Amino acid sequence: MNFLAHIFLSCENDDLLLGNFMADFIKNSEVKEYSIAIQRGIKLHRKIDSFTDHHEMVRQGSRRLMDVHGKYSPVVIDILYDNILTKNWSKYHSDTLLNFSNNVYDLLLNRKEELPLKLQKRVPRMVEDNFLLKYGTTEGLRFALKSMDKRTKFPSNFSLAIQQLEDEWELFDNEFNVFFPEVIKMSKDFCDC
Repeated sequence: MNFLAHIFLSCENDDLLLGNFMADFIKNSEVKEYSIAIQRGIKLHRKIDSFTDHHEMVRQGSRRLMDVHGKYSPVVIDILYDNILTKNWSKYHSDTLLNFSNNVYDLLLNRKEELPLKLQKRVPRMVEDNFLLKYGTTEGLRFALKSMDKRTKFPSNFSLAIQQLEDEWELFDNEFNVFFPEVIKMSKDFCDC
């Protein structure tokens, strides 16, 4: 899952959201530098990643991407799933995606100092770019995939994923809508314990 899905799965808890948001930007040895509540968000992020990586519907979609994207297929499916979530938003959340995103942006900007230094510098630009809504557009998806392409050491062909998503929309959408309610339940169970 990518930013939007991870943030969505934070049970509307600000500390969990911050930890979930920053988890990919910190090393295991740095986790203890954060409050217990934010540490739980980091743990939630890692549980979501593990659950996602082992879910059959996600693996099914990832296998279809394998011929073109090779070992980067799981990364591609994460980005595609944020796009699919934007298209299915009203099935899963009572607030609009715009309101949800604006509330998240306010939180990230107001608590920016609690984030790793790397993120503190990036968050204002991310908010300015409307990063949570960006994945919902073809243009934004293309930009995200091109950015990922630049960071890989081996050929990834990320930009070709958009065409595959369009060609196989029904398959990806169906897989997502089987998977997503299950990861929501897993996250809620985590938040409730």
